[in-house]
Amino acid sequence: MKLRRILTLIGVALACQAQAQSKGDDLILEMQQAYRQGNRVKLAQLLPQVRGHALEPWAAYWELKNRLDTATPQEIQDFFARYPGTYQEDRLRNDWLLLLGQRRDWTTFAAEYPKYRMNDDREVRCYALLATYLNEGAAAPAGLADEVRRNWMAERELDDGCTTAAATLIADGQGQRRLTVQDAWRKARLAVEANRPRAAAAAVTIAALDAVASFAELNNSPTRYLTSRVFVASRARKEMIVLALIKLAGTDLDNAARQLEDKWGPQLASEERNWIWGVIGKQAALRMTGDPLSHYAKVSRDKDLTDDMLAWKVRAALRAVRGPQWPDVLQAINAMSEASQADPAWVYWKARALLAKGGDDRRAEARRLLEGIASARGFYQQLALEELGRKVTIPPRPAPLTPEEKEAARLNPSLNRALYAITLGIRPEGVREWNWGTNLAKPGGMVDRELLAAAQMACDREVWDRCINTSERTKEEFDVEQRFPTPFRESVVRRSQEINLDPAYVYGLIRQESRFVMDARSHVGASGLMQVMPATARWTARKIGLSNFRPDQLKDRETNIAIGTGYLKLVLDDFDGSMALAAAAYNAGPGRPRSWRNGPVMETAAWAENVPFGETRDYVKKVLANTTIYSALLSGQPQSLKARLGRIGPRAASEPEPYRDLP
Repeated sequence: MKLRRILTLIGVALACQAQAQSKGDDLILEMQQAYRQGNRVKLAQLLPQVRGHALEPWAAYWELKNRLDTATPQEIQDFFARYPGTYQEDRLRNDWLLLLGQRRDWTTFAAEYPKYRMNDDREVRCYALLATYLNEGAAAPAGLADEVRRNWMAERELDDGCTTAAATLIADGQGQRRLTVQDAWRKARLAVEANRPRAAAAAVTIAALDAVASFAELNNSPTRYLTSRVFVASRARKEMIVLALIKLAGTDLDNAARQLEDKWGPQLASEERNWIWGVIGKQAALRMTGDPLSHYAKVSRDKDLTDDMLAWKVRAALRAVRGPQWPDVLQAINAMSEASQADPAWVYWKARALLAKGGDDRRAEARRLLEGIASARGFYQQLALEELGRKVTIPPRPAPLTPEEKEAARLNPSLNRALYAITLGIRPEGVREWNWGTNLAKPGGMVDRELLAAAQMACDREVWDRCINTSERTKEEFDVEQRFPTPFRESVVRRSQEINLDPAYVYGLIRQESRFVMDARSHVGASGLMQVMPATARWTARKIGLSNFRPDQLKDRETNIAIGTGYLKLVLDDFDGSMALAAAAYNAGPGRPRSWRNGPVMETAAWAENVPFGETRDYVKKVLANTTIYSALLSGQPQSLKARLGRIGPRAASEPEPYRDLP
């Protein structure tokens, strides 16, 4: 009787504890919603009620971040003291440093910046460089201006930190420690080409304040601007013509080329002409129109072009109607920066160009380049393996994790908090905290064995995206079961085989689409494992005979797999079995790849490199590389990526399109 009473009391205690935890979880979710709504009053009311909860640091961060502009320095320091060494401490310090920079409070900024560990915010870094320059002047480090320049040029949207740092150095600096007006014009060119008028206007303001009104005119109508000008006298006016021609090339390529050839070329310096021809060549290559290499041929010095322009010269040379133009490939890659030349894509194509030119020395250099990247780790790495005569095989698995390694991961507070947040449904916060825990919670970040232990912790909890992404960061160790897991294997393999689809291809696509996150949802409304759009799902359901289908059924795993594989099979059939074209269609819609396949017949690797959408280009290559690894994993046999690629060209006029109504 006494034992029964004890057990009853324990049961009641556990039930009360679970109820309290559930209530705390609900309050956390309520606070997250209040944070997104900017409801400061509600956040302040709820915070005391979640003290002691596992996600209290997030709740406290939301409350203070929402009123950071009015918080006292003491409140901020109290937060840092309460949550030392956490992601939330560093996240708030990042936010505060931005605010201090905007307020030009360089004294407090200088005191706090050394404690900032994340160091992944470009604007904060620019503020730090500016604070150093203002404090040290001519004694500032020699590389300071170069770092400001790099950050400013890489800035996508206009921000105060990098723009102010650049403007200050251009106005005040001297000698090797300063930026120049030419840097401002370069920034304006890049911003105009990227269609970022606010960033371009800010750069023009720095370079030539009296040209701002003219910039607004050329940005609204580059044709009218160019028509109304006849003679270029000053440096600023020349640069405005350059900007107008860059802007025009984005909308009227042929007109921009004519204007440069017939009217403006003689009045511009060779560097200015080269830049514009590089933009025109890139635009022609992006649109797959005309002969991009004929535009690039008018560039007198490839070193005047950006790495991006040179990359599109390589792509145009690979896609040339008369076959790959290997001398152009080699010339463009050699003109790239060292960082770009180290990219596996350009290492591979440079090696191919050297092999095409022939000669013992060139073949030896090509082999050295290929050996440097050859592995199972990615698209070009796999192609390099095959170019060296080897097939793609699964690397040996690392030694099993020790109990001590597993225990260290299990006791990591950031990893536990991250998994709790993800399980609760606040995935963005959980992902950020996980990344912090594996990157910066330990000085220098985790080493390979620690990453494997953290990845395994995520795998065991079936948080597949953290499992994959964490394991992918190992430098030496390669755990294929972590990097390429096979959740829902029975369902994926059975459904794939039923419709004569390669399960490895399906897995390769799912891995890229959702990382096996069941509740994944894209910004355009695609959902589930296979990231299917509602309209596409309805169309596919009709085609495969799935009656009474409703889009909300995509949340069901089996339905999502059935619809996703069904659509992939229909797309694959429409593109004559080409995995590359089908993957591009899955990502960008079938209409675009139908257009992109027109032109010369070429090897699929060259075609994939020429896909004009950066996201789709990356997607196709990753899906195909994933597929090769999954095939090796599922079959236990060496695999060939090249065998999956083949060649791509226009559909024969006599060939019907099986599914002209593909969505």
